[in-house]
Amino acid sequence: MATAANILVAVVALAHVWFAVLEAFLWTKPLGLKIFRNTPEKARVTAVLAMNQGLYNGFLAAGLVWGLLAAAPFAAALKLFFLGSVVLAGTLGALTVSSRILVVQALPAAVAMALVLASR
Repeated sequence: MATAANILVAVVALAHVWFAVLEAFLWTKPLGLKIFRNTPEKARVTAVLAMNQGLYNGFLAAGLVWGLLAAAPFAAALKLFFLGSVVLAGTLGALTVSSRILVVQALPAAVAMALVLASR
């Protein structure tokens, strides 16, 4: 169970690295425009906000990696804190931006949380 939990935590961390890259560096590029369904004009105006958002996603990824590398008993607490942060961010994003954020961001983190809890 612990191995499955760690694999899913790593997947969530990698997803947040990708989100950070998309928001901080690709927001105004064709791929970013397509993924976030933005116009070039809207992307240009919101690029600074997206970069800030990308930085936060990078911090979430770093925290999850920290949890994977930490020793017991801190590892589980770190994973649960950062996964909980992802669930909250994903839920707020689903409520305010797009319901697909719930599936892409919050759901995998919630499943990872359940696995971390079950493996304790």
